[in-house]
Amino acid sequence: MQEHVAPPLVEPTTEGSLADLPARNAANNPANIAFSRKEGSGWVEVTAGEFNDDVRAVAKGLVASGIRPGDRVAIMCKTRYEWTLTDFAIWTAGAVTVPIYETSSAEQVAWILTDSGASGIMLETPSHQATLEEVRGDLPGLDHVWQVDAGAIDDLKKAGTDVSDEDLSAATASINRSSTATIIYTSGTTGRPKGVQLTHDNFMALADNAITKLKEVVKADNASTLLFLPLAHVFARFIQVLCVTGEAKMGHSADIKNLLEDFGEFKPTFILSVPRVFEKIYNSAEAKATADGKGKIFATAAETAIAWSSAQDNGGAGLGLKVRHGVFDKLVYGKLRAAMGGQVMYAVSGGAPLGTRLGHFFRGIGVTVLEGYGLTETTAPATVNVPDRVKIGTVGAPLPGVGIRIADDGEILVSGNNVFARYNNNDEATAGAIQDGWFHTGDIGELDEDGYLKITGRKKELLVTAGGKNVAPAALEDRLRAHPLVSQCIVVGDQKPFIAALITLDEEMYPAWAKNNGIPGVSFEQARTDETVLKALQDAVDDANKSVSKAESIRKFAVLEGDFTEDNGYLTPSLKLKRNIVMKDFHDKVEALYSGAKE
Repeated sequence: MQEHVAPPLVEPTTEGSLADLPARNAANNPANIAFSRKEGSGWVEVTAGEFNDDVRAVAKGLVASGIRPGDRVAIMCKTRYEWTLTDFAIWTAGAVTVPIYETSSAEQVAWILTDSGASGIMLETPSHQATLEEVRGDLPGLDHVWQVDAGAIDDLKKAGTDVSDEDLSAATASINRSSTATIIYTSGTTGRPKGVQLTHDNFMALADNAITKLKEVVKADNASTLLFLPLAHVFARFIQVLCVTGEAKMGHSADIKNLLEDFGEFKPTFILSVPRVFEKIYNSAEAKATADGKGKIFATAAETAIAWSSAQDNGGAGLGLKVRHGVFDKLVYGKLRAAMGGQVMYAVSGGAPLGTRLGHFFRGIGVTVLEGYGLTETTAPATVNVPDRVKIGTVGAPLPGVGIRIADDGEILVSGNNVFARYNNNDEATAGAIQDGWFHTGDIGELDEDGYLKITGRKKELLVTAGGKNVAPAALEDRLRAHPLVSQCIVVGDQKPFIAALITLDEEMYPAWAKNNGIPGVSFEQARTDETVLKALQDAVDDANKSVSKAESIRKFAVLEGDFTEDNGYLTPSLKLKRNIVMKDFHDKVEALYSGAKE
């Protein structure tokens, strides 16, 4: 059994709560720019003092409305300043925040509000209001409904004018670090989402230790980040707390389509993302270069960046590689950094494995990707690579105050200040997940000699072929999704004679790819049966197969007509595949892959 426990760097304490942070920052440096909020075509700066005033005013409005300490208040809203403001106001009123993805269905909204016992909800748009109205009759305990776009923030501020500072302080004083701060519902890849209760200390202890460990990122001069992942997800939520704790400037970007424009205006020094976004940045840059007749230059520049990064782990680059890298920095890499705002030094990646090629590519162009690992139940990061010791291909070592253990069957176990308290209304699930102080993640991995973790698969997703070979599909799927033509894929083969895959095409990337590969006249609808497309996909499969043994390799694949998306229910809001639903709905497609195959 492998185990690596990192002692905390910050002395544990039981005092305070997340509600104290805005007031602390306002007292420390009221003029410090805490946020930049998007308004129209520009950005408006919000100081620490102004944020604290906003939080207190909205919190008083919640108290005036009847929200009491311990009450659950939901937020269903895109990533914007008002999300963060409402979150801290809920805490300041002594209440508990319940995030809901703004894309959730009426049935999902009803389940979360019912299971959490929410007495209020902050919606964003009339569309969210319409979703709620579908199930409002089934929610007798929901007493308060506010809507950002209908002026709820100002309304709450006005409602709270008669609430005294003493009354608000009493509400805030009712909570401490051991109190529940939030109930975050898991994405629900299987079955109904479980409500994960995270305490104020889960966030605060982890943030304090992470800031100490990642000073170069969070406490650098003019450190700033632009959040664009959903704040309903624990990853973005933790970074929100990290920035407020570390007094780093934060912005919000609600529309991924405007992300590069927002990067250019906001100019973050670090970003957080999921691997799919990094893949899109790379593939889009490659497609644009090819369309401009500079495909060979980009390919050489990419290989040079990867080689230069790889050399950093082996004594550094030689003179020739240094010169080539310097040339491409002026020709190619600088433009890529400029597309991300020009100031980005670090990118924190989580949610799925990034892959060594992309990790080396981004470090080679001057943006070090700090890949980490965690779950909702671990308040997001349990491990992360740090600037002074990046091991590409791993998800880093445990953060201070966190322990990682590898069980005899390879399962990753986590203990420490970040592990959740319990599942809401589900003692049986809690007892099954936390045993002897260790949270059983369901993921499979291994620790190296330095305590760095490598993820090798998911326990529940292991495929066992008819020949008895155990296959972890994630490695193949991650490699396939890196191809610009591939949107999503699922590797299959449980109790089958060989491994196969179902693939969906990327409609956004296809037009540029088709033009660059000489088939501009082939429509997206025709692409799935086109010989050039199928040949490219076979090449992608062959490349993915290089990462596994012959017995684990993909032997056949089929291209589906549609895609796996959040809207059609095949992806969670954090873009994880709902494998069981895909396998159920596409059973016939899977069986067709094995038609006539010998056992």
